[in-house]
Amino acid sequence: MKKLSKQASVALTFIVLTMMFSSCSKKMMFSSSSVVPAAAGSVKIKSDKNKNHSIDISITNLAPPSKLTPPQSTYVVWMVTENNGAKNIGQLKSSSSMFSKAFKATLKTVTAFNPTSFFITAENDGDIQYPGSTLVLTTN
Repeated sequence: MKKLSKQASVALTFIVLTMMFSSCSKKMMFSSSSVVPAAAGSVKIKSDKNKNHSIDISITNLAPPSKLTPPQSTYVVWMVTENNGAKNIGQLKSSSSMFSKAFKATLKTVTAFNPTSFFITAENDGDIQYPGSTLVLTTN
């Protein structure tokens, strides 16, 4: 039996590790918005061996909800599942840095439900059970 060279074994290890990590995560992009046209973002989903799903949402250029017409107080993220409908998974935490005027918003959470898509609404209350009518962003 032939032995692999050191370079070939390193390359093979890299390929196997890349395949393992990429098969456990999924990325969804948000479509452009007519409510906040400059906003763009993505959702990264990683599944673990216990069938939990780690969700990492990142949005850029999202105007403060108070600047919308009509003004709102928060952005709420909704997760759509196959069997359980839309679930409120939290509010976006927004900020801008000292070096950039671009607003950035993030949300990190874990769920046992299997997500199929996501959408974001502008709301007056973050603890609501059903989405309002001001749809800001959606995934495909």
